[in-house]
Amino acid sequence: MTGIAAIIGGGVIGGGWAARFALMGWEVRVCDPDPEAARKLEAVLAAARSSFPGLWDVALPPEGQVTLCATLEEAVEGATWVQESVPERLDLKHRILRAVQVACAPGTVVASSTSGFRPAHLREGALRPGEIIVAHPFNPVYLLPLVEVVGEGPLIARACALLSSLGMDPLHLRHEIDGHLADRLLESVWREALWLIEDGLATTDQIDRAIRMGFGLRWAQMGLFETYRIAGGEAGMAHFIEQFGPCLHWPWSRLTDVPELTGDLVARIAAQSDAQSGHMDIRVLERARDTNLVAILRALKAQDWGAGALLRHHDTQRRAVEWLPEAPLVTAARAVPPDWTDANGHMTEARYLQAFCDASDRFLEILGCDADYIARGQSFFTAETHIRHLNEARAGERIRIETLCLKAEGAKLHLFHQLYRDEMLLATGEHFLLHVSLDTRRPVPPEGRLAARMAKVAGDHGRLARPDGIGRAVGRK
Repeated sequence: MTGIAAIIGGGVIGGGWAARFALMGWEVRVCDPDPEAARKLEAVLAAARSSFPGLWDVALPPEGQVTLCATLEEAVEGATWVQESVPERLDLKHRILRAVQVACAPGTVVASSTSGFRPAHLREGALRPGEIIVAHPFNPVYLLPLVEVVGEGPLIARACALLSSLGMDPLHLRHEIDGHLADRLLESVWREALWLIEDGLATTDQIDRAIRMGFGLRWAQMGLFETYRIAGGEAGMAHFIEQFGPCLHWPWSRLTDVPELTGDLVARIAAQSDAQSGHMDIRVLERARDTNLVAILRALKAQDWGAGALLRHHDTQRRAVEWLPEAPLVTAARAVPPDWTDANGHMTEARYLQAFCDASDRFLEILGCDADYIARGQSFFTAETHIRHLNEARAGERIRIETLCLKAEGAKLHLFHQLYRDEMLLATGEHFLLHVSLDTRRPVPPEGRLAARMAKVAGDHGRLARPDGIGRAVGRK
């Protein structure tokens, strides 16, 4: 599903909408009187182009044309969808929405990005009130899928289908309330955080750490009620409320106005929780939670950010270097993560390559080709790889990689990795690397200290027995 999207207001939110529509193949017209609008819009588009395609394993359609229009009328002419994203001033929104409906065809969806105004507020004085809805996204619009759709009428189903076609998750709220749903939850946390700072009880850093190192990770993959359902154990949500409900009346926070936990309310919450997750055994939920958390934490670890930075620091602290002249270098000792396995229950082909690549990186780091060395403009590129798959590795199993340097001569480096579980050989990887200048991308001799260490390890390993499999080609026994 594609068409023409008119974006009124090209700031952070409007620009995000423009990026999502354009990268999903829509023609986009943006109207914003800001003299810096073109520069700001291009910055958002550039950020989206570098990140949004990474969400998908299927190619996106060709990017739609984005045009900055001089007038609102030019932007909305022939538009399938109009997204108003001007500042949160009701008088301004009334003026813009009226002008939009004067210029656009009847039946056009006119959506507002408002964070808090109800559709009833927005429709005051409108030409066609029933065609104005709320479609409240979250920043960055081009990455976060949730969009709160508020309003009733014949356009709602069409609006939700269109938003779904953009890869979004339209949450239709049938009841109009100030702040919609998500922002009311966010505001509650925000208010309590402000009080903690005002009362001198916490700092901004402590509050952010509490969220990103703890419950924020759980919320990211299960939300609030499913998380608490697990906390109730096999007895479920009703048991959790019975255990922890009284705490709501204790002065743990400034937000002490809570509903009475009547039998009717507890039963309603428990029934809704059963409808949401009751078809899954508590052990299934726990396994899903744990697997998801590992995946999230490992993604953060790859970016050296948040809780992932903590994990990476611990890896660095615990990684020992044992360089023995009479043995290959141990370049990896780890467990197989759950996201490294496939439908057959064993480690995927791609992860064998990753494990060997990580081992090569570790080998180079031990020799002195670390981040500081690379920052000076030289590194290694892999020119050729051959992997043999000999036995299976499954999630949770402890594996290690032993690395043998077959040759280190000038810019050339020839490595042979052996991957073991205990003493069982699971795979081998043979890799030929070249030392290169990052400026010219051409081979160059390594710097003196690195060259000396390469020569030393090649000499030590040259005296070791050559394992089976070196020099193998595909299909050759």
